[in-house]
Amino acid sequence: MRLVYFDCFSGCSGDMIVGALLDLGVEFEELKRQLGSLGLAGYEIRAEQVKRSGIAGTKFTVEVNEGVQPERTLSDIRAIIEQSGLSDQTKRRAIRAFELLAEAEARVHGTKADHVHFHEVGAVDSIIDTVGAMIGFEMLGADQFFASAFRVGYGFVKSQHGQLPIPAPATAELLRGVPVYAGEIEGEFVTPTGAAIVRTLCAEFGAMPAMTIDRVGYGAGSRDPEGFPNALRLVVSEGTDRHEAGRAVDGEKGQMQGDETVVVIETNIDDMNPQAYGFVMERAFALGALDVFLTPAQMKKDRPGVLLTVLAKPGDAEVLIELVLEETTTLGVRYYEAKRRILDRVIESVATEHGVVRVKVARDGARTLHFQPEYEDCARLARQAGVPLLEVQDAARAAYREKLKSEPNEAESNGELETK
Repeated sequence: MRLVYFDCFSGCSGDMIVGALLDLGVEFEELKRQLGSLGLAGYEIRAEQVKRSGIAGTKFTVEVNEGVQPERTLSDIRAIIEQSGLSDQTKRRAIRAFELLAEAEARVHGTKADHVHFHEVGAVDSIIDTVGAMIGFEMLGADQFFASAFRVGYGFVKSQHGQLPIPAPATAELLRGVPVYAGEIEGEFVTPTGAAIVRTLCAEFGAMPAMTIDRVGYGAGSRDPEGFPNALRLVVSEGTDRHEAGRAVDGEKGQMQGDETVVVIETNIDDMNPQAYGFVMERAFALGALDVFLTPAQMKKDRPGVLLTVLAKPGDAEVLIELVLEETTTLGVRYYEAKRRILDRVIESVATEHGVVRVKVARDGARTLHFQPEYEDCARLARQAGVPLLEVQDAARAAYREKLKSEPNEAESNGELETK
């Protein structure tokens, strides 16, 4: 379990989030490679070490080449992301962030989300910031996200619509229900892109939860006010569920590492167009479902049916129950809490003769139990090289085994390593 806390004492923007991830150790070249799968042109990215009020951090910059960027709708951006070679998790998170942006813009302008034409947030730099952040969090292996109250600033900011009050209207919509404050320095401290990324990932906002700090990264903002550290701080905690950590600090016995509570939502359906199941699954994942699956069932009157099951975090259960009731033909759902035990998961990269492949690694403490090359990477390299997919997957597994030999661990010494 890996927790990330957004410490937004200087607000939050997309480039600050990516900068903080790089400061935490996310590999720049790997980030750049994955961003390249979006197929966007006319931009360059760079990262540099800077200081903000004496604190060292990383400044991430997207330099867009001269020329007018096209206006993009939500469907345009969704297509760019879906057609990329990114992982399913990164795609879902990035698309959800833009859905939240579109919904916020639609409320501001009195229209529908699908009719919104993005300007600033549809430009290349905002797409790179948003997708780059989601790539970085997956590379970091983050499972849970929390955030502080937001310093939003005050005054006015220029946009293509003219002067806008701070927080900008779309930002204010995105921060509904979130604790905010102005602070003493004039200017915009939270951008719509930054707010959308955090709202996509975080379910809770407030003071830092009980946690053991493992790493800290700082993402520098563009401005450098005198005597003020304009940076976003990401605090990472390893190995303990946030709720269990809180109980352990209070002196109560916590559960074993990797145990967590989930809500199981299920319903039997025998009268729905099969085409609709894919839509329901897509929407459920976008709303935070941990898993969605279909099981064949024999219903009354000898009708073939389907058992639809959704796994959710407790905080996401209500919105997912509403989704199932609204988007399927069911007349009701069952839901109950269950315990599940999960292994620590990290994403690492290995070099093969065909190219770099990300590997999903499952660990129990110091033991590596099993690992699996990412399908999207292997499929892309197989297509590029004109070789069988299995050949690329086997090469990635062999490369990771060699990596393990150079880094002995308890699982290897005990002969417990599994490769599924």
